[in-house]
Amino acid sequence: MLPHGDDEEKWLAEGIAGIQHNAFYMHRALDSNDLKDALRYSVQMLSELRTSLLSPHKYYELYMRAFDELRKMEMFFREETARGTISVIELYELVQHAGNILPRLYLLCTVGSVYIKSKEAPAKDVLKDLVEMCRGIQHPVRGLFLRSYLCQISRDKLPDIGSEYEGDADTVNHAIEFVIQNFTEMNKLWVRMHHQGPTREKDKREKERSQLRDLVGKNLHVLSQIEGVDLDIYKETVLPRVLEQVVNCKDELAQHYLMDCIIQVFPDEYHLQTLETLLGAFPQLQPTVDIKTVLSQLMDRLSNYAASSIEVLPEFLQVEAFSKLSNAIGKVIEAQVDMPVVGAITLYVSLLTFTLRVHPDRLDYVDQVLGACVKKLSGRAKLEDSRATKQIVALLSAPLEKYNDIGTALKLPNYPRVMDHLDNGTNKVMAVVIIQSIMKNTTCISTADKVEALFELIKGLIRDMDETQDDEIDEEDFKEEQNSVARLIHMLHNDDPEEMLKILCTVRKHIILGGPKRLPFTVPPLVFSALKLVRHLQGQDGDVIGEEISATPKKIFQILHQTIEALLSVPSPELALRLYLQCAEAANDCDLEPVAYEFFTQAFILYEEEVADSKAQVTAIHLIIGTLQRMNVFGVENRDTLTHKATGYSAKLLKKPDQCRAVYACSHLFWVDEQDGIKDGERVLLCLKRALRIANAAQQMANVTRGSSGPVVLFIEILNKYLYFFEKGNPQVTSSVLQGLIELIKTEMQTDGSSDPSADAFFASTLRYIQFQKQKGGAMGEKYDPIKI
Repeated sequence: MLPHGDDEEKWLAEGIAGIQHNAFYMHRALDSNDLKDALRYSVQMLSELRTSLLSPHKYYELYMRAFDELRKMEMFFREETARGTISVIELYELVQHAGNILPRLYLLCTVGSVYIKSKEAPAKDVLKDLVEMCRGIQHPVRGLFLRSYLCQISRDKLPDIGSEYEGDADTVNHAIEFVIQNFTEMNKLWVRMHHQGPTREKDKREKERSQLRDLVGKNLHVLSQIEGVDLDIYKETVLPRVLEQVVNCKDELAQHYLMDCIIQVFPDEYHLQTLETLLGAFPQLQPTVDIKTVLSQLMDRLSNYAASSIEVLPEFLQVEAFSKLSNAIGKVIEAQVDMPVVGAITLYVSLLTFTLRVHPDRLDYVDQVLGACVKKLSGRAKLEDSRATKQIVALLSAPLEKYNDIGTALKLPNYPRVMDHLDNGTNKVMAVVIIQSIMKNTTCISTADKVEALFELIKGLIRDMDETQDDEIDEEDFKEEQNSVARLIHMLHNDDPEEMLKILCTVRKHIILGGPKRLPFTVPPLVFSALKLVRHLQGQDGDVIGEEISATPKKIFQILHQTIEALLSVPSPELALRLYLQCAEAANDCDLEPVAYEFFTQAFILYEEEVADSKAQVTAIHLIIGTLQRMNVFGVENRDTLTHKATGYSAKLLKKPDQCRAVYACSHLFWVDEQDGIKDGERVLLCLKRALRIANAAQQMANVTRGSSGPVVLFIEILNKYLYFFEKGNPQVTSSVLQGLIELIKTEMQTDGSSDPSADAFFASTLRYIQFQKQKGGAMGEKYDPIKI
């Protein structure tokens, strides 16, 4: 036995062959103007549509073959009546003698089309007759296709206003009556399919029904195209009757599809003015109907309608659209207790989109939607459903995109409550979205209260919400997240120092809880924001009185000291040392010697106790020397203590070249090229001589270890330092000293078997510079003149 699919193909082929065979003889009869034979063969041809063996999809193929032939029959009937061979009334009666009801009704509809076109009878009477006659077919598939044919041939012949078939004053009602009656009968046939056949084939039947749905929906499209259907008629007649049929059919598939159809085919302004009626039908639908999708589409359409023109917005206010939609959603969610969370949230997203477009100024409406969402989510664990969390992100992102201002979102009490229901991963995603919104719109957060609210919102980024997930964090993602927090800190600003200090204290309170992994990212931007405030307050001073916060540099430096100390728990000594030195420089600018000295002390303690790596030590000592050189706030005693420490640490570096470079850098600590700067030529010379001794020791060590003297580049670097101080007028650095050093370098380069191209180029460049200064003339030329190169 053949499988069912092959059986169906065979039956379809037989049906098509039958249609083609009879159509051939029908065409011969038409060509011969033989009406009797034409009708006989057309009846036999249409009898192929009586089959019950085909699925709707295959039956449609068969129907379309017959449909094409019926168009030819209609043309023949029109020509025959036009020639006067037979009157249209006689023809209308003649086709009713066909032996079988299905071919009879197809022919009757075809002749009916000609009858209406001839205008020998009112269109309303013929249409009424046809729609009543079609009740003779109660087989669902055959009945649906027959009525679909009736709908097709009558759509351009309705007695509509402005139509050539327009009748009396009540003409539009006749047109509406015909379409609604046809729609009602088709819907009954469509629903009946659900109840026919064995239960085991239910899924197959529903699939077949789904394939037929457009036949039923076509009636609603025709209804929406009737010119005479204005708002009043739609409100009083069309919508109530269509909804009555939808509700009464009590079929899940039909109700979902037809409600969707109503929303899609009728104008938006009609929906707005009949909102109460339309929404009133939703709770009456079957509990299994996917109302959320239909309601969401309705709200999306209304949202787009509101966005299309500012002139329509008063209509929304007039009909109180928000409260009606909000109440309807509440009733639907209440009625459908099994509705998944994602369904409810999807509805709230659509309602929020609607609210933001129609009532952007009503923050209370926006918060009301968020509050309803919180109510739905309350009592549940954190959301794990990815579709639900995606919808919540959409819900929370909507106000940010609309207002382009996080400040507006911070005014919504329910905003953070919704975020609390997100799982940790999605919470972070939402926090990043919030920060990106702030960056994109360059929003300045200007009060401590707003900062507090903002940091509560993004707490997923600034502290661990779940200890167990630490190992699962992707390193690159983590860095990007923390860098976004760092950028955010720079967006917090207020010109009022008191308020700015409160903001900084609020930020510090939150980021200190971030744990050792986050602090290296979040402490530096906080420190630099605080230093920006310090420089704003430069020159002011004061002390903390009681508990009152007073925005003075001293107070800020105290906070900075405590903040940088937190980095020691990371540990991140190199970063802490850099920040201490930045603070010392700021204290110097504020003329606060004790504060600057304390920061330097902390930097040295860190260097001694925490910086162990030799490369890190080299970098740190050069930072210390460079910062100390720029300090002008210290008295003689404090400066001597710090410079002594710096030179001591320089001489204790592990590698000789590093020692040498650090020691000659220390020479700048004793010669500051400013009006009141220190100028101690002797100590400069001591540093440079010490550097030469270390360079010489480095040469000897290289000779021992590698069998040849090391590179002379250190001597050339020292020569350049000598030249610097020679030009600056250090009396201890004379031309004879320079001459001796040049000769030393030349000797070293000659005795060194392996030449270093970079050192050669460096020395040649230095000699060219000396030659240039000699030739330049003037006071500088005279100074350089004794030097022979």
